Amino acid sequence: MRRDDPLKLLSEVRDLQIVDRDGRNCGICDDIELEGAPGDPLKVAALLVGPGAYAHRLPHWASRSIAKLAGHRMTRVPWRAIDKISGRIYLSVTAEALGLRKTEDRLRTIFKRIPLS
Repeated sequence: MRRDDPLKLLSEVRDLQIVDRDGRNCGICDDIELEGAPGDPLKVAALLVGPGAYAHRLPHWASRSIAKLAGHRMTRVPWRAIDKISGRIYLSVTAEALGLRKTEDRLRTIFKRIPLS
């Protein structure tokens, strides 16, 4: 399925794994940003990724816990950066070009310092 094909946004896009052009997982689509003036057709502007994109849907206690663990970060992935959607969302660019994978890279650095023996 290409990005211009008709989609059921909530059931076919939200909560899908996002994969960059190098094949690396770089987050989950947490929300969808739409654009369009009143009376005009709505179009997808971007996918929103990160705790800042979904915290408002959680109970207050859960939202606070997530914010303490992961912060309020949200990354906007422009719709034009989507190559295709087929069980996963495939990007036409690298994760770094969009500011994705920052949490994963930070955690990797932390875990490398932990001795395993």
